Amino acid sequence: MRTIEYLTSPELAGLYWPGVVTGMIVGVLGGLLSVLVVLKRLAFIGQGVSHAAFGGVGLAYLLGVTGATRAGAGTLLAIVLGFSVAAALGIAWLSSRRGTRTDTAIGIVLALSMALGFVLLREAGVRAAAAGRAAPPDIESVLFGSIVSVGWGDALVGGAGLLVVGLTMFWLRRPMLFWAFDEEACEAFGAPGARMKLVLLVLLALAVVVTVKLAGVVLATALFVLPGAIALRLSDRLATVVGVSVGAGLVGVLGGLVLSFELNRQGGPMIVLVLIALYALSALAGLVRIRSSAPA
Repeated sequence: MRTIEYLTSPELAGLYWPGVVTGMIVGVLGGLLSVLVVLKRLAFIGQGVSHAAFGGVGLAYLLGVTGATRAGAGTLLAIVLGFSVAAALGIAWLSSRRGTRTDTAIGIVLALSMALGFVLLREAGVRAAAAGRAAPPDIESVLFGSIVSVGWGDALVGGAGLLVVGLTMFWLRRPMLFWAFDEEACEAFGAPGARMKLVLLVLLALAVVVTVKLAGVVLATALFVLPGAIALRLSDRLATVVGVSVGAGLVGVLGGLVLSFELNRQGGPMIVLVLIALYALSALAGLVRIRSSAPA
């Protein structure tokens, strides 16, 4: 099996293990956040935030930040994170304006970010060629991810991101769950519903930055939608839903990476295909559960 060879060979292990570790972190991140994303029907918002990272990557490479050094990698991360957070805040601000629907605000930010990303990456390539510098990554790897581009620095950033997301969700679990299940009552009782939406958007932006190298900006959203959708098909108990969602995220990522190794394909699309297969199975299991509990 190629998977065993890649992960045990002295020559190849250092190339693939960072992506595997980052993948496990991403699986847990997706599992934690996707329950709230699905409950609040924010999948399209996640799409807008994830695509914003493409604009951030283009801006970073236009400025000559390649991530080839440790300092450069930190600067690249900061630029992409700042761009993604700005996009999340922009969506929140636009959707709060009278006359602007949430889906319209997301569409505006998504289109702007993707257009900027393409233009800036192309311009960065022209400038790099003229100056004799290394070319920026090809657009396909940014859009769909590449496991070999993931390093131990990305795994460390992912671990820090998971810690921030986990601690924030634990600290704000009561108002966040109140907002997730009953937004109108949340506001009526004085709980900060609007603030919880903003917090979730910022957490999504942070998680996207961790995910984008592995899954790419196009497919990152799947990791913040499908695990929660799978879990909610199988249970309506909160603790079970969160546990199943995290488990589905891990299985999806690790299963996708194994397929990527064995079939010699990009990891991002394989991860999404495994998650979709799990969703199909969960839908079937949910249907069986409903029929078996129905009165004869």
